[in-house]
Amino acid sequence: MERTNTVTLFETIATLLEKKRYSTLRDILTTMNPFDIAAAFEEIGSEKCALLFRLLPKELAADTFVEMDDDMQEMLIHGFSDTELKEIIDELYVDDAVDIIEEMPANVVKRILRQADPQTRKEINEILKYPEDSAGSIMTTECVILRPKMTVEEAIKRIRRTGIDKETIYTCYVADDLATLIGIITIKTLLLSEEDEILENIMETNVISVNTLDDQEEVAQMFNKYNFLALPVVDKENRIVGIVTVDDAIDVMEEEATEDIQKMAAITPTTDKPYDKVGVFETFLSRIPWLLILMISATFTGMIITGFEDALAGSLVLSSFIPMLMDTGGNSGSQASVTVIRALSLGEIAFKDIFKVIFKECRVSLLCGVTLAAANFAKIMLFDRLVLGNMSITVPVALVVCLTMIATIFIAKFVGCTLPMIANKLGFDPAVMASPFITTIVDAISLFIYFRIATSILNI
Repeated sequence: MERTNTVTLFETIATLLEKKRYSTLRDILTTMNPFDIAAAFEEIGSEKCALLFRLLPKELAADTFVEMDDDMQEMLIHGFSDTELKEIIDELYVDDAVDIIEEMPANVVKRILRQADPQTRKEINEILKYPEDSAGSIMTTECVILRPKMTVEEAIKRIRRTGIDKETIYTCYVADDLATLIGIITIKTLLLSEEDEILENIMETNVISVNTLDDQEEVAQMFNKYNFLALPVVDKENRIVGIVTVDDAIDVMEEEATEDIQKMAAITPTTDKPYDKVGVFETFLSRIPWLLILMISATFTGMIITGFEDALAGSLVLSSFIPMLMDTGGNSGSQASVTVIRALSLGEIAFKDIFKVIFKECRVSLLCGVTLAAANFAKIMLFDRLVLGNMSITVPVALVVCLTMIATIFIAKFVGCTLPMIANKLGFDPAVMASPFITTIVDAISLFIYFRIATSILNI
């Protein structure tokens, strides 16, 4: 039903545009959310997008511009006059302007900065100086700063006078004459306090803030932990330089989650473009390095099989259980690694907890291993031997398979829980130690164990 309504809206906009009913179009567009307008423009196509965009009021146009993809933004900028571009830049919040600039080619960036007013240009350049993925790179400088000696009445007047240009006014920050952050106060507190009350008497002094160089992922986690709408950003001298808002934190969470998923699937992280905007060659380049590494590393598995050719020749039935053992080991390792990677990402565990994690996973592995081994023994003897009539499967063969399964699951979970924690301790992203990488390691180890147990029990 929702999709049908959306399609009807697109068709209505296209029909009105074709009939040049611009007044009606403007009335419809002004009732829509900026994200939905951007989606409608993309559906209609770039040729008519510029005309539709000019129908929007300035503030709505700026909000819609932020929601568009990079290609659409660049196309519009090329079509804008200097006056139109200046109007859009003046309406953008600084952090949104920075996000747009970071994705644009150099000639477009120069034109944007040329049209920005001196103060905005200075703020943009300041943010661009911070390292990528830091709190400073995602903050906005547009926040309400109050003084501790102000009365509530004076504070509200200041908010009314300057708040129109701020990204948020729900949380205000109290700083001294040197811009040192000393407290925070909410609009709710101001509205419920007496007009002659002094801010330093009612403000919250236990301020949680982040440094400009803090990692953006850690900042995003703080929003999840404390349920903030905004978080102040300070420099080394504890001077407030900006804020990170919850919408920016959500963007960071989505970006980091996408990056982790790509790494866990053995894909080199790519741009934040949608799937249908990424070219075939770019997709190829993001996948092929890991596939080459994993293919080469799988050579060890082949070497182990080659080294135990005589054992396989002595009992060919052993080869039929190799896929099951390798898959079970890989799945067990993946379960442990994904659980640990998530716990590391959420700050639930740290490297100091490694022995506690190992102890827990070892107990889990024994329970899983014994359960699967018992079920597998029954399946081998009842189904493979009796139902399928494979008399080469004997009790010793089933015992070899089941003991290998217990050992494989134990080692897989040990490897799966330790490698991400070690990688995190060494400063690497623990997501790289996920399914493909761990599966390759576990495959080689499980085969080695399998053939060693087989040669010992079956004397081959």
